[in-house]
Amino acid sequence: MYQYDTFDRQFVQERVADFREQTARYLAGELDEEQFKPLRLMNGLYIQRFAPMLRVAIPYGILSSAQLRMLATIAVRYDRGYGHFTTRQNIQFNWPALERVPDILADLASVDMHAIQTSGNCIRNITCDHLAGVSADEIADPRPYCELLRQWSTLHPEFAYLPRKFKIAVTGALRDRAVTEAHDIGLRLVRSDAGQLGFEVLVGGGMGRTPVIGKVLREFLSDRDLLSFLQAIMRVYNLEGRRDNKYKARIKILVNALGIEAFRRRVEAEWEVTRAHVAPVDPEEIEALRSHFRPPPYRPLVDVGSFEADKAADPAFARWVRFNTVAHRRSGYRAVFVSLKAPDVPPGDMTAEQMQELAGLADRYSFGLIRTSHDQNLLLADVALDDLHALWEQLAGLGLATPNIGTLTNMICCPGLDFCGLANAESISVARQINELFDDMDYLHDLGDVRIKISGCMNACGHHHVGHIGILGVDKKGEEWYQITIGGSAEERTRLGRRLGPAVPKADVARTVAGILDVFVAQRVPDETFPDAVERIGVTPFRNRVYGGGRP
Repeated sequence: MYQYDTFDRQFVQERVADFREQTARYLAGELDEEQFKPLRLMNGLYIQRFAPMLRVAIPYGILSSAQLRMLATIAVRYDRGYGHFTTRQNIQFNWPALERVPDILADLASVDMHAIQTSGNCIRNITCDHLAGVSADEIADPRPYCELLRQWSTLHPEFAYLPRKFKIAVTGALRDRAVTEAHDIGLRLVRSDAGQLGFEVLVGGGMGRTPVIGKVLREFLSDRDLLSFLQAIMRVYNLEGRRDNKYKARIKILVNALGIEAFRRRVEAEWEVTRAHVAPVDPEEIEALRSHFRPPPYRPLVDVGSFEADKAADPAFARWVRFNTVAHRRSGYRAVFVSLKAPDVPPGDMTAEQMQELAGLADRYSFGLIRTSHDQNLLLADVALDDLHALWEQLAGLGLATPNIGTLTNMICCPGLDFCGLANAESISVARQINELFDDMDYLHDLGDVRIKISGCMNACGHHHVGHIGILGVDKKGEEWYQITIGGSAEERTRLGRRLGPAVPKADVARTVAGILDVFVAQRVPDETFPDAVERIGVTPFRNRVYGGGRP
């Protein structure tokens, strides 16, 4: 992983000192709420329903074991003993006291972490494919470029107060696991016909009140031109994005209003100016960044025979291997998902004890590194096959080995009305309701990869628009109801879900999902995914099943 240098550490420490002074002035009444608000937002601090919430950056989803231990310490020392991993590969603490937040930031700085630009109208945490560097379908490792973008975007003076928040995702693989089409800017590493490495650039994707799939702005951009071209995009958006209405201020609204061709002309014209004073990325700089992401010292010989024997002797272990591990580009290794989706736990939540223990497992089995994924799970990316059984036993003892990756209960879920001041309805209790109804692992495994995504409001932090089954909480005269969409996807081809029909009351959500799945099981063809089935047969059979007999 990237290692901070002297400048990085001094920069973060100075930011902590600045915010400590700002917080003291606010608490002393020298700053009012309007003055303090942009200062706290630029340091990841929200005011939620019951308490402040601090969002901590995990750049492109990589943590060291020392950093995970510090997150555990913070959870105990300043919060209620747990943290919540988000779809942006970050972690949130939901109960810190405002006056203690500078102390939290100081503790984070001691392990090269911060909360800078995890909120506010700025370029947010750069996200990435969680299998970067280990996936066999990778064209090139995107992480050096993610670090380049992190350094470029952090406190960029021109883009500190954009019309709205801005999100960038990067992938280097043939399969898009970073959901680049649902971001303000999506970057996909590609090679030209001549073999030159560069990017396909997408723009204008996003969810929220107006879900939009990103459009291709440029089919090939040399990696040397990455910063100047992105600066041109940002300048066009900063100048022309709407500031009169926050719901119409995202870049997707500007791109749709202008049309992609007109937007492209503006960017290309601005790029001509930008290139004159923004130097191309030096190949030596990229190579220096690549040096931080070299493969770890893998063992040359792994006892594959013992792994196969363990699978043959233990069906529960074999099931976990099938669902919670994926192929690795290095022979003799697997990447292991650490499931944060146990049935009795809010999706994405992790206790301090689990963090501490997982840090030790990472040291023992995966070179001291942990990754976060956009689906709110963690990953040990480099585990030798003959270590898998011992790792599984220890993860199971921690409640982190539920074999449900790629199943219905591997839900994405925002905190909803339990915490968020913007939410219209609960999300966590709906996830619990679904888990209680669908508790047969054999059924879930036979059902296949059906992805449920739950949001408590239109801001779509739970990515419901691209869920195979999307669930959106809405308020109806003070009561919680849920709008259902089906057929969305964030996998091979991003698709927006289609509305099933009228919203259903909270008590009926799980039964509504069951009715939808009954149709899928009855009508699917071999190897057909849920989104493909919806596309083939349409919404009507599902709608008739759910609403045909009245309320589900």
